[in-house]
Amino acid sequence: MSRVAQIWRHPIKGIGAEPLERAALTPDRPMPGDRAWALLTGAAEDTGGWQKCNLFARGCNGPQLMAITARSEGEVVHLSHPTAGAITINPAQDGQKLVAWLSPLWPQERPALRRLIQAPEEGMSDAPYACLSILGTASLAALSEACGAPLDPRRFRGNLWIEGLQPFEELDWPGRQLKIGDTVLEVSERIDRCRATETNPDTGERDINTLQVLRKTWGHIDFGVKARVVTGGTIALGQKAELL
Repeated sequence: MSRVAQIWRHPIKGIGAEPLERAALTPDRPMPGDRAWALLTGAAEDTGGWQKCNLFARGCNGPQLMAITARSEGEVVHLSHPTAGAITINPAQDGQKLVAWLSPLWPQERPALRRLIQAPEEGMSDAPYACLSILGTASLAALSEACGAPLDPRRFRGNLWIEGLQPFEELDWPGRQLKIGDTVLEVSERIDRCRATETNPDTGERDINTLQVLRKTWGHIDFGVKARVVTGGTIALGQKAELL
């Protein structure tokens, strides 16, 4: 039987992973609080709507961002990094405080960190529509074996991890629906991965060429799928996940 093994959100796009025990989902909306904020870089401007991921600070360009953990408390977000220490911010007010804290972690050759902005209602994921990412723990185990080392799920910035599947079974789900409790998710597409997955989230250092291993072993760089919320409800750890 397939069940929900892990639930994660990322309050600021590319910056900080936060584990959850449950989440209330709404149709055509992302997970509450997930990628609700994003940090523009270079000359990028806030359009008030969704924008492409290359305009923002992300782990593929700044590996040290992958080592940041998050904890949300009302309007406040607590962030922690193994060398930068901890910081508490209200994203609506403390954007420049965040920029100052992150700047030593950000590669100097990259466009400079600029401005923290609020995401539109559909969130600021890498897809131009409101979605969650769904991944399989068996796929992670298979990739870990191929890499010769255990891989932390935080490398993949997923929202829902499902246990009890066959390795990479979820890649065949686009066009199908997944029922978790009263919630129904419609799987839309596979997720092709970037270099962020090469980084150890404990250290912020690139240590495993996950993309190369995926290509060599399975002939693609897909890991996980995106899904829209069709029917809302509360999902929780341990709930049964049933493919419709």
